[in-house]
Amino acid sequence: MNEDKGLKRSIGIFGLSANIVNIMIGAGIFALPAIITGIMGVASIFSYIFCGILIALVVLCFAEAGSKVNNTGGPYTYIETAFGDYAGFIAGIFASGSNMIASAAVAIALVNILATINPVFEIPWVRTSFLFLMYLCLAFINIRGVKQGIGLIKLNTILKVSPLLILVLFGLSHISFDNLHIEALPSINQLGESSLILFFAFLGCETGLIVGGEIKNPKRTIPRAILISIGSVVILYILIQTVCQGVLGSNLVDYKAAPLAETAKVILGPFGYILLTVGAAVSMFGLISGDLLNSPRILFALSRDRVIPIKKLSKVHSKFATPHIAIITHTALTFILATTGSFEQLVILATSSILLIYLGVACSVIKLRKTQKAEPGDFKIPGGNFVPLLSIGIIIYFLSNLSSEELIGTGIFIAVLSLLFMLINKMKKKSND
Repeated sequence: MNEDKGLKRSIGIFGLSANIVNIMIGAGIFALPAIITGIMGVASIFSYIFCGILIALVVLCFAEAGSKVNNTGGPYTYIETAFGDYAGFIAGIFASGSNMIASAAVAIALVNILATINPVFEIPWVRTSFLFLMYLCLAFINIRGVKQGIGLIKLNTILKVSPLLILVLFGLSHISFDNLHIEALPSINQLGESSLILFFAFLGCETGLIVGGEIKNPKRTIPRAILISIGSVVILYILIQTVCQGVLGSNLVDYKAAPLAETAKVILGPFGYILLTVGAAVSMFGLISGDLLNSPRILFALSRDRVIPIKKLSKVHSKFATPHIAIITHTALTFILATTGSFEQLVILATSSILLIYLGVACSVIKLRKTQKAEPGDFKIPGGNFVPLLSIGIIIYFLSNLSSEELIGTGIFIAVLSLLFMLINKMKKKSND
């Protein structure tokens, strides 16, 4: 694994925690409570608990892998170190592609919510122009330096969490406990279907760790930041679902477009509706800005490790110490996806891709324990291989809920990437000869 030459370690525990929280709290939680209630009914809380357990297991795997392998690249770096170039290539492309897809999906959702405020955003050229200017400004900020990028992330995190906390704090006193009474447990199929959709709201930990080469004291910072951020998000999500369901009851399923805003309207009146609508827009913008801080580092790492034969992607700006070419490339590709795709299509692609990355990280923990000696300060999950093996089992269960078309599509994509990897290796051999 090559070193991250030119990058500066300037991200601490608070910055990394904010980075992870900012990525995780995006578009999903502002829309999914009504959808999950439609599938699970009053028992929707079980989906949150199930997803919370999975993400807790997965982040423990991330914490251990991240304390052992702390170069830039996040999950790609862990998998590449554990299993070699081929696995790293597949993981890197999946991680980079899924992050672009997720960011593009949220960008589409952002423009859609702006259109509810002002119909001018329904005009195609206005939508495209807005997205172009937004991505241009965010790319400029992140090229200027990681401190500037993290500073924006911290501000975004505060702005997006504040209205959600207001909703929870004022909403608890408006809950009708009759609306939370569970008469029958959900079926396994209901739990699987709802959890696969809801899991989109829990994605993001893997993206927040991509800046590993710019984290101060990573062996200490990464595990602490992961546990702080994930614990906070899981608790907040459960409280939000409890308030929405407790206030709106069976009517919650009727507000799939903006369930949180409708709940806030009941609690705080028109001001509440505006607050959560604006909060949703700010949250989506925050996720997009977080993606542009983190995800380009995957392209940088792939180029750094010569997994992809594009040397310019690993160039670091001489003045700003940022991977500027990778940032520009990632931004351009994400913008194209945002202007050509739809939210629903992109969400399914992103979720299935990230689950495969999680599977690879859980497996890499087991492999790294065998191939790397433990060093002072390394974080290790207690209980032997129980947590990574349980994570693998639950992830496979999640993947089993994908449709046959989605599974076939994923298999074809992996086959194409495998052929591409073989071609790149042949090109490398010829150039060496």
